[in-house]
Amino acid sequence: MERVKQVLFYFSMLLFVLGILFPFIWQIITSFKSPDQLYSIPPAWWPNQFYLGNYVNVFTGRPFLTYLKNSLIVSSATTLFCIVIGSFCAYAIAKLDFKGKTLLLGLVLTVSMFPSIAILSPLFIILKKLSLLNTYSGLILPYTTFGLPMAIWILTSFFRDIPGELEESAYIDGCNRIQSFVKVIVPLAAPGVFTTAILIFIHAWNEFLFALSFMSKDTMRTVPVAIAMFPGEHDLPWGDIAAASVVVTVPLIIMVLVFQRRIIAGLTAGGVKG
Repeated sequence: MERVKQVLFYFSMLLFVLGILFPFIWQIITSFKSPDQLYSIPPAWWPNQFYLGNYVNVFTGRPFLTYLKNSLIVSSATTLFCIVIGSFCAYAIAKLDFKGKTLLLGLVLTVSMFPSIAILSPLFIILKKLSLLNTYSGLILPYTTFGLPMAIWILTSFFRDIPGELEESAYIDGCNRIQSFVKVIVPLAAPGVFTTAILIFIHAWNEFLFALSFMSKDTMRTVPVAIAMFPGEHDLPWGDIAAASVVVTVPLIIMVLVFQRRIIAGLTAGGVKG
């Protein structure tokens, strides 16, 4: 009976994982189909031969490398700003004594709950007045605003779990508060910092609404918006869309797989009290 339960459990887990992965697997299969197979009825489940023309069209028919560069610059800068600013804010909330810490942390969390569409028009007007539309700064600033609450919220819990005695030892060795933060606190909280950076980067990489609204020039578009613009008036290039989706998703998957130990360590750190 126990054996049957184990078999059913693993079979259920297999079905669950396949259900989650099926859309991405289907996207990969679609990216290798020829135009004839893409529009065949009923649809072909597997390509007769691996057709690479969709990937060629993505990079030769459009400035896709430019879109990738735009997304990389915006996501990297957003991640850097959120981690640097968020680390100092989280450290102050976690380690310093001042009135209103709980209220401040609650306000930080409240900001992250605002739907993007609710502030889209005011943000557009502000960026237009500052001449920041169709610039990297026009996306990095809003992304940082929405990424900071998440960074502060996550990092605060990590900094709280670091024993205060370690800072006191650093003070005895001649460090001031900034030096102890850089040399002691940040290295100990590295798993949490790394996990937060990954989450912010992925969020900025996949963001669509602000990128669509604030970047009207084709050369300044990020990848999600660029892919959404692939369909023409009388053409829906499913093969190109699938190939582009695979190109922009695989690097994120590889990054998560390579750093999965650090990510797991960061997500589970502080979960068990000693």
